Amino acid sequence: MTDNDKDSPDTASGAATAPTPYLPWWHWRQLTRGRLRPALAAAVAGALLGGMAVSWQTGAGPFADDRACWGALGKHDVAALFGGKTDIETYQVPISGSDSSKGPSALCLLKSPRGSRITVQLHKLDAKFGGAADKWADDFLSARLTPLGDGLLGMASDSQAWLAVPDGCAGRPNEFEGPLVIDVDTGWISDQEVETEARDQLARTVVKLVNGYMANEGCSGTISDPVGQMPKPPSFQEEKPDEICGIKGLHFARARKHSSSMVTSGTGPVRTCDRNMVSDHPELRLMTVEDPRLSALYTYMAIHSGEKVKAIGDDIGYGFIRDDFGLLQTDCQLGTTTFLIRANRSDYAADIRTLLPRYVSAEANRLGCGPVRIKLPA
Repeated sequence: MTDNDKDSPDTASGAATAPTPYLPWWHWRQLTRGRLRPALAAAVAGALLGGMAVSWQTGAGPFADDRACWGALGKHDVAALFGGKTDIETYQVPISGSDSSKGPSALCLLKSPRGSRITVQLHKLDAKFGGAADKWADDFLSARLTPLGDGLLGMASDSQAWLAVPDGCAGRPNEFEGPLVIDVDTGWISDQEVETEARDQLARTVVKLVNGYMANEGCSGTISDPVGQMPKPPSFQEEKPDEICGIKGLHFARARKHSSSMVTSGTGPVRTCDRNMVSDHPELRLMTVEDPRLSALYTYMAIHSGEKVKAIGDDIGYGFIRDDFGLLQTDCQLGTTTFLIRANRSDYAADIRTLLPRYVSAEANRLGCGPVRIKLPA
């Protein structure tokens, strides 16, 4: 098979076939089903070619200087993302806005003539509810992603990866700001178990992207290859009675059919449980956001959404509850921690009221900041 074989699909690792696209649950893109991600990538490409600055164009060859995405990726780095193919076109919006309140931003699109696209974005996560951060979290904090480990604020799966620029280079955000991140999105999400080789490739790629950004900004230090310290990807597990998401004593308000769930492997920055995959998306998500820099993404929601939930006694915490969502923020050893439960079906309202106090208590104890007791509105 040649590099330019137009009949061969691209893969992230050269070994796995492209996963079946699926619509993320409760997502703003849900009405478009699986067609949106490729369409969105095409729109991005059109915008790049139509009016924004472009560093590479096909007339000059895909890699005029053998570097892509702001100089961070070499030709072979990009080829590894597309099954070894070297005929990949690269378009980019240069890094700009470093002095603005929203922080620097940039966009890079990698496009194969066989239809595969990978979008790379540099942006500061919007911490206001309803902004990019909430939509971003739906995908990039799912249970399929594995923490990069070694204290890195980042995660990776076989379809997506992200990594925060270290505070020493980007500056530490305040309690109402999200971190500056670079993320990589292949345009597909699968409800199948994660393919390790493809995940490792995306993890290495996002680290190279952040190292490239740091070098361009004159920041000292580099991040090492994270793959050797990453745990195995998560897998679906059948739940036991009275043990939702592997948490003993956690049960629904009424009897429900036992199902399988996927829980984040490893430790931090989040522990996500995606439960009961139906039509390629989970009906219920339980998530503990352990890193305070990510908890900032939910502070606006905690203050302004739903009926108020408060910690009682000596505990300090606040949040809200509504028919499809329950959330509490409180302080743990590392700072503000967020506990949340989110459903994409209307018949989970009673279950969320039953689950939230028990989930907060169990997770706070796991993190060593319990007991935390909460009071729900009548």
